[in-house]
Amino acid sequence: MQAGKLADHSLGDVKINAHDLVHIVQGHQVARLQELGGVRGVTELLKTSIENGIKDDEHGLEERRKAFGINDYPRQPAKSFWMFVRDASKDLTLIILMISGVISLGLKMKTDGPKEGWYDGVSIAVAVLIVILVTSITDYRQSLQFSALNEEKRNIQVGVIRGGRRKQISIFEIVVGDIVFLTIGDQVPADGLLVDGHSLYMDQSSLTGESEPIHVSQKVPYLLSGSKVQDGYGIMVVTAVGMMTEWGQLMAAIGEETGEETPLQVRLNGVATLVGKVGLSVAAFVFGISIIFYFVGHLEGADESGKFKAGRTSGGDIFNTLVEIIEVAVTIVVVAVPEGLPLAVTLNLAYAMKKMIADKCLVRRLSACETMGSATTICSDKTGTLTLNQMTVTKTWVGDRMRDPISGLDELDQEYRSVLIEGIAQNSTGSVFLAPEGEGQPEVTGSPTEKAALLWGLQLGMHYTEIKSKSTILQVEAFNSIKKKAGVAVRVKENGKVRVHWKGAAEIILEQSGRVQCPDNIVLQITPDQRSHLLSVIEGMAAESLRCVAFAYMELNETEVPPEDKLEEWKIPEGPLTFLAIIGIKDPCRPEVPEAVRRCQAAGIKVRMITGDNITTARAIASECGILKEGDLAIEGATFREYSDDMRAALLPKIVVMARSSPTDKLLMVSALKESGEVVAVTGDGTNDAPALREAHIGLAMGIQGTEVAKENSDIIIMDDNFASVVRAVRWGRSVFLNIQKFIQFQLTVNVAALTINFVAAVTAGHVPLTAVQLLWVNLIMDTLGALALATERPHDGLLNNPPIGLRDPLINNIMWRNILSQAMYQVTVLLVLQFRGTKILGLDGPKAEDINRTIIFNAFVFCQLFNEFNSRRLEEQNIFKGLSTNWLFLGIIGITIVFQAIIVQFLNKFASTEDLNWKYWLISIAIGFVSWPIAFLVKFLPVPEKPILVLKHQRRTKRKIVAAGDSEEAAPSAAL
Repeated sequence: MQAGKLADHSLGDVKINAHDLVHIVQGHQVARLQELGGVRGVTELLKTSIENGIKDDEHGLEERRKAFGINDYPRQPAKSFWMFVRDASKDLTLIILMISGVISLGLKMKTDGPKEGWYDGVSIAVAVLIVILVTSITDYRQSLQFSALNEEKRNIQVGVIRGGRRKQISIFEIVVGDIVFLTIGDQVPADGLLVDGHSLYMDQSSLTGESEPIHVSQKVPYLLSGSKVQDGYGIMVVTAVGMMTEWGQLMAAIGEETGEETPLQVRLNGVATLVGKVGLSVAAFVFGISIIFYFVGHLEGADESGKFKAGRTSGGDIFNTLVEIIEVAVTIVVVAVPEGLPLAVTLNLAYAMKKMIADKCLVRRLSACETMGSATTICSDKTGTLTLNQMTVTKTWVGDRMRDPISGLDELDQEYRSVLIEGIAQNSTGSVFLAPEGEGQPEVTGSPTEKAALLWGLQLGMHYTEIKSKSTILQVEAFNSIKKKAGVAVRVKENGKVRVHWKGAAEIILEQSGRVQCPDNIVLQITPDQRSHLLSVIEGMAAESLRCVAFAYMELNETEVPPEDKLEEWKIPEGPLTFLAIIGIKDPCRPEVPEAVRRCQAAGIKVRMITGDNITTARAIASECGILKEGDLAIEGATFREYSDDMRAALLPKIVVMARSSPTDKLLMVSALKESGEVVAVTGDGTNDAPALREAHIGLAMGIQGTEVAKENSDIIIMDDNFASVVRAVRWGRSVFLNIQKFIQFQLTVNVAALTINFVAAVTAGHVPLTAVQLLWVNLIMDTLGALALATERPHDGLLNNPPIGLRDPLINNIMWRNILSQAMYQVTVLLVLQFRGTKILGLDGPKAEDINRTIIFNAFVFCQLFNEFNSRRLEEQNIFKGLSTNWLFLGIIGITIVFQAIIVQFLNKFASTEDLNWKYWLISIAIGFVSWPIAFLVKFLPVPEKPILVLKHQRRTKRKIVAAGDSEEAAPSAAL
């Protein structure tokens, strides 16, 4: 919706329009905001409620969209299909072929007449147009797929309250008047005003370029779309969406992301360039030899008129022959240049990215698909990744001893219970929605730990809404992964008392506590013995894989509380506290994780657990998951931090668990692992995990619990927060590399065979056996259809039985060279025998004998490639049909190719310069192709040396490209073949 039209709309009888709201927030218009009654006045004008949000009915939402616009922005127009056609048409070799086809058309029409003279020129032109069309369609489809994936990345989930219920909705569904919840790491989804919150600091660098965080408060309540929550939490009312925000206008101007070039694509470009140069040399040689042979009278056409006779051959005939020679030479270049390599990577990555979404992995950066296959270690979070993230309070220590979480608290003094429940309710960023009586269970929202504590409070008889209304929040200290605690200061309305409630990691809260509250509400000093006893309680719970959270409080005198105008700068006192309770929260290990860890270990990948939990809890969970075994080390983040570089390097191979770690410790671990030569994948969900996610070779952000900051700094988003999905990403990474190797083997076999056959035939006979149109058809089979068939092989479990793919591993290994050379030698031998002795061996005679022989060579050559396509599916295994029944696309492409080959040979004789073949010659052609199967089976028994046969180092320029694309010097110090 256009901004200019929005000014004329209003929401029913609302006396404020979209532009007025925009100016208030973006212009920080304090006076105008006060005129409207402040933030609360604006919420009333927008017919929304801070407590219940807007009504959740489609009619009302549609009215708001009509009045204030939608929360989206127009995308820059994507490349149209015709733009891809234009790009494909710019290929120099195809342009030369098209020009030569046009010249040939003119000359043939003149010499042979319109009836017969149009075939050659039109055939080449049509063949070139087919190549352009197929290439364009393929590229266009990939473009659409990448655009769809980009849309998936933009579809951020936002927490709102509508109709009194807290829910998650798409950022695109946000409307003016929505009440939105903001926590650390969230991106502000639209412009708005802060209605409630504490210690809220915003990162607006994406809008202003300023790195200094902006403090947003009740006095300065303006929130801008695109900014991110750096600290604290808040609740906002949306005042402008989409193109009415600066962020929307900025994003619309930026447009679609351009496709990145991955390290593998850079390396393949180097391979393609090298092979292309060889092909160009062969084509130039064939051209030169053909010219020489023609002028010395050795080059023959279909009849004697094709010979050059000095003084008697017309200039038109000479020119026509030269054009034919140029066509063949250029076509050899078309076939020799492996343009299908970059296409195969694109197809492979596009296919992998699409299928990985079904496996709960959203790829944000293409290069991650490749690099994931090289991972040698995975540093995983515990909560929600290795565990189910379904937390329940199963054990409690309250007052003076361990008690049943529910019935054991009945004997507690009422004042004790009320203070504890007040701390549970007020010191929480979660919320409780109580359904009308008889209409279901309470709806609890928040982080899994918050939900577990709130549910326990409800079981204790907590009246959430009533407690929230009995006191006023003065200041909040939000939880983060460094402090591992959260605090809140409240003033009780009834008596004016001010209490500070703290909760967090049990040993940290205990350290801040000097007193303990007894069941009869008497407060005593904590003795050394009692402190030691409490620590042993915490250790005991942790040994049972329980997350230990403690509650404590302190009361303040009025003199210790600053006046209201100073509250925003007030730092809540951290002690000495009165210790209240410890709860043990059970978060079971995911049932599929032990098997996933075992498969990683079998695949040569070391799994490490990095967690903020107590080291005893971490050890218990790591043992349960199969990560921690005899001889392995579990340490705390502080210990790892204090190690010297030498000590850290020496112990690193044994460290598999790091507990009580901060984001800084995680970053230090990732850096140390990289320095030791590991290829590191790391998971993260918090804002502070961003540096580690960036530093790792592959950053994996959690899709459910992960903040937007973590997701933006990741390479892959694990959509279900499940470690098993990480393992599936490893399989896909290995599959991408392997599928590229399959296609390289297939294509280079064609290249070597075609170039050798044409070279030998040109040198010895003065002409090549395959025409320009036939070579273009082979090129289509090889480049596009071959890439599509081999790039869509799904990963299989056998990939995890091999070690990780080294970043320096050659693209073409010795196994591939063995397969390429054996198949190429067979094809060259058989087809050259047919070239020189085919008519005699096959008993061909008559005027069309040579033409039939050339058609058999062409047919046999195509079937060699089709049969070899099966061979390329398995580089090492003898069973080339394994898994074939699930790859219908591969079988479909083979079937389509055979059908078109039959049409070309039997029905398009003039177009493709072929002759009809009877069933006998068809069987011979198929049999020649079939023999490649037993050859492939037998050569796989031949051993190959471990050291690469051929390693080619490209220019420094290529190296720099690889480093830039991979964002890591380890990406490929040498583009080894």
